Amino acid sequence: MFDSLSTRLQDVFKTLRGQTRLTPEAIEFALREIRLALLEADVNFKVVKAFIDRVRDRAMWQDVLKNLNPSQQVVKIVRDEMLALFGDAQGGLTTTNKRPRVILLLGLQGAGKTTTAGKLAKWLSRQGRHPLLVSTDVKRPAAIQQLNVVAQKAGVRAHDPSGERDPVARAKSALSEAASKGFDAIIIDSAGRLHIDDELMTELVAIKDVTGPSDLLYVADAMTGQDAIKSAGEFNARVGVTGVVLTKMDGDARGGAALSVVSVVGVPIAFVGSGERLEDLEPFHPERVVSRVMGMGDVLSLIERAEQAIDQDQAAKLEEKIRSNEFTLDDFREQLKTIRRMGPLEQILGLLPGMGSVKALAENKPDEKQLNRIDAIISSMTHEERRKQHIINGSRRKRIAKGSGTTVVEVNRLLKQFVQMQKMLKSLGGMAGMTGNSRVARRRAMEMLRNSR
Repeated sequence: MFDSLSTRLQDVFKTLRGQTRLTPEAIEFALREIRLALLEADVNFKVVKAFIDRVRDRAMWQDVLKNLNPSQQVVKIVRDEMLALFGDAQGGLTTTNKRPRVILLLGLQGAGKTTTAGKLAKWLSRQGRHPLLVSTDVKRPAAIQQLNVVAQKAGVRAHDPSGERDPVARAKSALSEAASKGFDAIIIDSAGRLHIDDELMTELVAIKDVTGPSDLLYVADAMTGQDAIKSAGEFNARVGVTGVVLTKMDGDARGGAALSVVSVVGVPIAFVGSGERLEDLEPFHPERVVSRVMGMGDVLSLIERAEQAIDQDQAAKLEEKIRSNEFTLDDFREQLKTIRRMGPLEQILGLLPGMGSVKALAENKPDEKQLNRIDAIISSMTHEERRKQHIINGSRRKRIAKGSGTTVVEVNRLLKQFVQMQKMLKSLGGMAGMTGNSRVARRRAMEMLRNSR
């Protein structure tokens, strides 16, 4: 989502690094480029003006201009001010002792409320909670059935009182079922419209009054940019909003909505949706987003994805195999499956430091088809060949290539890369950072994040 903005900013910083001393003129040139980058990313123009003014005030200090490494100082100032755009609030849900806690999803039609309801239920389930879903959208055709399907996929229950067509009554009925059957969270998927109208607002206020939600989350399509921010402001003024959920963050949105919402609407971003899977919802962490924009990667998010995708018992066995130099092609194939469970390959690479920009990804373009070819090659080997790759001679390579629909050159390349990987893993003594000891990796990532400030 922030690829274009990240590339533009890194180009500006690269220009600054090429100078031994910064002058006011050089800073003004950099600020003009940063302003253009933010405006092109669809950041609210008032937010951009205030941001540039703050950066200028700090960057023009004599301590910065005379510093031995002034470009690093400017990078730090830009990073700090970008963090300030998001305020102090962290992502996720508000703290409450109320049980069951009620989460009311708000938003216009087509923003992704129903899918977000399923994703949020999945996220709560991973936290050990027991959510109940209910739809109060009685006008849109098949809206209730759609939520029931999403709930089934998420492995949670949907409340659907037969014949009840009153939105307020459906919400109140869900409260009763949650209290009687032990559900500790209710997610209300409210109705939407193509545009804001009084009937919708009256209905939402009535649902709010009868359920007393602790979280009123406005679901905004990040692709709609500043229009989403304007609508969020209207909902906040007439119903009240405690947080924003930005969907489709993995699309071609330019990022302006994320950078503008806190300053314009006055409420924090609670969650972001980064894909189509029900697992693709995560609490919003300002420092991680800014780190990605600045080209510093997001190692913490990468570790969290790995923790969800990797079975700890299998990880421990794998680490022992690596230490014993018994890492086989079968193990290699299992690791490819694990990587795929973490999400699209291009998205994962974007979390690595130095790989977040379009230019970096263009030079090292991830290819899902390559993973399919690797899987096909390994599947065309016998069990013994996968355990002892050194026995694969010329005739075996021809057979494997024919069976996998690839060439002997590709088979040779895979075997060579695998041998190199075996040596590298052996020299590293295991992959504790991403497998058996994720707490160590998490601590190191936190240290990297703090040191980059």
